[in-house]
Amino acid sequence: MSEKWGLYIQLMRLDKPIGILLLLWPTLWGLWIAAEGLPTWSVLLVFLAGVVLMRSAGCIINDYADREVDRHVERTAERPLTRGAISGKEALTLFALLVLVAFLLVLTMNGLTVQLSFGAVLLAMLYPFMKRYTHLPQLFLGAAFGWAIPMAFAAVTEGVPMAAWLLFLATLCWAVVYDTMYAMVDREDDLKVGIRSTAILFGSWDRQIIGLFQLLMLALLVEAGLQFQLGIFYYFGLLAAALMGGYHQWLIRKREPSGCFRAFLHNHWLGMAIFLGIAVDQWLSRVEPAIA
Repeated sequence: MSEKWGLYIQLMRLDKPIGILLLLWPTLWGLWIAAEGLPTWSVLLVFLAGVVLMRSAGCIINDYADREVDRHVERTAERPLTRGAISGKEALTLFALLVLVAFLLVLTMNGLTVQLSFGAVLLAMLYPFMKRYTHLPQLFLGAAFGWAIPMAFAAVTEGVPMAAWLLFLATLCWAVVYDTMYAMVDREDDLKVGIRSTAILFGSWDRQIIGLFQLLMLALLVEAGLQFQLGIFYYFGLLAAALMGGYHQWLIRKREPSGCFRAFLHNHWLGMAIFLGIAVDQWLSRVEPAIA
């Protein structure tokens, strides 16, 4: 039984939490800006649980969609579903259970948040299949991860201001950046088996186009900061993120799989830097009036 649970943990990728972190940071961006600081514990805990549950569900449906293809890719050939250690029926049952628990948690939120949650499930289910029909699955991943932002605003303020969609678009651009780096690791295998990605679409222009998306992400975050009237520490966070983006460009300069994978993993720190800028800025905005 313990061995089976170990396989479920691998299937949900709980042993590799990078995906949870990449979804967590934009979720926290949205919550902290919407609440102008720490949100209520009830909202925060629901969203933290939702991040883990929906990322885990996304990994399951991704592996289910790719179960025949993954055996031809060296990095994914030993995944539990691919090698038959877990059946397709078991995987879909676990996926449904995780989505159900996430939905029950969302039901504790207001009506708008519940309505938006259907979009989150739809995007999570669509993403894995997009790599068969389009070279832009990374856009769908970005939309799925960014959808936490309008949900966060809905949960905190019972509305989604236009400026929140700037954060959504910035998250979408960021996902294209890091998931293209991730796709560069498997580019040769993907070409052999017919899987599509932005890494294949961009070709020899991959680094330049990634750089454009990095700049667009930062520009959107600057504009969001202006519209939400965020202070200097927010922009320090963006400066740190910009420097990290330059480091990621250095890591992928030779397009070696190891360097591209390191750049992908390091993006978690970029997301954290932006969150810390938001959190410090919001904390100071509350402390200064109290001192005065």
